[in-house]
Amino acid sequence: MLSVYTGDGKGKTTAALGVLLRALGAEKKVGLVFFDKGGTHYSERRVLDCLNKSRCGAGSLSYVATGIDRIDPETGRFRFGVTAEDITEAKRGLSAAKEMFMGGCDLVILDEFCTSLGLGLISEADGRALIDSRPEKVECICTGRNAPEWLTAAADLVTEMKNLKHYFARGLKAREGIDY
Repeated sequence: MLSVYTGDGKGKTTAALGVLLRALGAEKKVGLVFFDKGGTHYSERRVLDCLNKSRCGAGSLSYVATGIDRIDPETGRFRFGVTAEDITEAKRGLSAAKEMFMGGCDLVILDEFCTSLGLGLISEADGRALIDSRPEKVECICTGRNAPEWLTAAADLVTEMKNLKHYFARGLKAREGIDY
């Protein structure tokens, strides 16, 4: 199946990570590509590293984080815009995803894939080619805002996270362990 978690609400990556945990518990082989999430401040990676080391009698996990850090560590503000280095990093993510598709993964998560398409980090042609290259037996989850129509049309499941209220609107900064 191909699933898409999109929308302007919080929880897209969190939902995908929940499926990752479930798949590992069922002894599945899981691959995860974080697109446009460079930097070391993402708390979930510490747990993913721990899961890899301990193995917990569960399935196997490999992940790749791509992108240039977009969070200013002093202000906590997000860096907008796209650089040539951002595009190079997205291409590295596409290559890693192709390897995961062909490497026997049962589940591949493409985190911020939709956002990367929307920002132009990944061309529509390259995005379509990646999704079309997915072996039928590989479950795939794509996350990110503004999923393109071609992707939602191809998907078997589309969930839209809708923002009804968010504490960011009150000027609060992202919180470690909750938002990243």
